[in-house]
Amino acid sequence: MELSFSLDNIKDAARQCWELNTDATVFALHGEMGAGKTTFIHALCDLKGVKDVVGSPTFSIINEYNYTEKGKEKKIFHIDLYRLKDEEEASRAGVEDCLYSGHICLLEWPEKAPGLVPAEAVHLYLTVTGLTTRKLIINRN
Repeated sequence: MELSFSLDNIKDAARQCWELNTDATVFALHGEMGAGKTTFIHALCDLKGVKDVVGSPTFSIINEYNYTEKGKEKKIFHIDLYRLKDEEEASRAGVEDCLYSGHICLLEWPEKAPGLVPAEAVHLYLTVTGLTTRKLIINRN
């Protein structure tokens, strides 16, 4: 599926993404630097009711956010592999534990460790189409 959105209606695109993938837990976000991966993740987290500060885990590698759904406390792992050089380094950082935890995982730069990404992951491809506009392709394997 393909969606076009602007920063003004990014939450609409994020809502559609959640609605189309209600059973998914791992989302692999692809896109060049500045494509809006972290901004889109922020919108996804807002819709889940995350109260934590959502920011890029470029240096921490993994950020953990909490939200409540149907009266239950749940987690979202926001993972950024940009600074890692290979799958072994990602594995040592605990990325695999998050990806296979059953919690929602939002993974930036999955191409840095493709062997760790679960086969059932939803792949989100973000492309810059204008100053404030983006194209999102949602690909379920």
